[in-house]
Amino acid sequence: MQTNYDIVIIGGGPAGLSFACSMMGTNVRVLVVEKSNLEAISKPTYDGREIALTHLSLRILKKLGVWALIDQNEVSLLKEAKVFDGDSTSLLNFKSEGSGVEALGYLVPNYQLRQALYQRVLQADNITVITDTSVENVDYCGVHSKVIFADETTVEAKLVIAADSRFSNIRRKMGIPSIMKDFSKVMIVTKMKHEKSHQNTALECFDYGQTLALLPMIGNESSVVLTVAANKSQALIEMSEEDFNAKMTKDFRGELGQLTQVGERHFYPLVGVHAQTFIANRFALIGDAAVGMHPVTAHGFNLGLRGQDILATLVQEALMQGQDIGAQPLLNLFERKHIHLTKIMFFGTNGIVALFTNDAPMVKQIRRFVLNLAERFPPIKYLITQHLTESSKGAFPALKKRLGK
Repeated sequence: MQTNYDIVIIGGGPAGLSFACSMMGTNVRVLVVEKSNLEAISKPTYDGREIALTHLSLRILKKLGVWALIDQNEVSLLKEAKVFDGDSTSLLNFKSEGSGVEALGYLVPNYQLRQALYQRVLQADNITVITDTSVENVDYCGVHSKVIFADETTVEAKLVIAADSRFSNIRRKMGIPSIMKDFSKVMIVTKMKHEKSHQNTALECFDYGQTLALLPMIGNESSVVLTVAANKSQALIEMSEEDFNAKMTKDFRGELGQLTQVGERHFYPLVGVHAQTFIANRFALIGDAAVGMHPVTAHGFNLGLRGQDILATLVQEALMQGQDIGAQPLLNLFERKHIHLTKIMFFGTNGIVALFTNDAPMVKQIRRFVLNLAERFPPIKYLITQHLTESSKGAFPALKKRLGK
């Protein structure tokens, strides 16, 4: 392995690999360092997680040449979304029909995205991927940084990028503080068949004591996501399939008839994190290392993809102008372009979680009022739909007409 690179990416997950893909076709030498083994990133297995891609994310994946490598037979359109509040009649309904877009989003299995990203990276001759390797530290040395591995070997780079999860070890060692929110909840996900068609509609049920979501997959199958308090999760993880099927059928109010589990149950503790800065000297954070979201708004992967695209675009512009790709002005601009939106999303999402998972009588009344207001006031629904899709193609002519624009 050579000792000098232009860019070292710490973490071979979706954010790290997508940034590597963004550097294809450039004259920079990129090293991706991943602590897990080669099989884990080259042949990822189904982990129960489905990613709801926005229109912006779809455009980025197409630009990277990654979308064509995803099995389109596993991509499901999200045409409608319904939000329920407990056992009340309060309902918020979003539809792609009449909004100028074919779908609110695109549902893709997480393992498919990871596999496609790795396959795309393999097509590059300027990207090296090493596995079973951990980064111990990064030393800033002025015109470059030194990346120190656990075995004490080193490489030099003009820019170091951390994409090593929301629990990033290197973020802490670089002296970047973060705000961490432990929701004391566990997300349980599994694939289920159902009698009735889902009509490409996602369901979100803020039941009392739990949050239940259904994400429509191909055919009469859906990904079911159950979020409960950590102290109640083990009983649900160990529940028999018969009892689990009965519970899910009942909890979804019979909307889809009988539900039957067809995949194993996976579970993930929920912890959110937001770094207080995304940069240091010749160093940047992307993906979950920068901001790890609660999944309720389905924007975690999308924010990661957006962040790497902003940084990659700035790096490409610097390359074309013969400038230093690790210079502080470039990194400052990256942070300004990205951190404000992530703060709004992170704290806004946490506020939504607090509002819709609090069973106090007064809070129940407030959220029912919010849902009813949003459902009955079209401009709010238009703005929320635009935010959900991240569509920038002027897909809301009816709203513009209402506002006289």
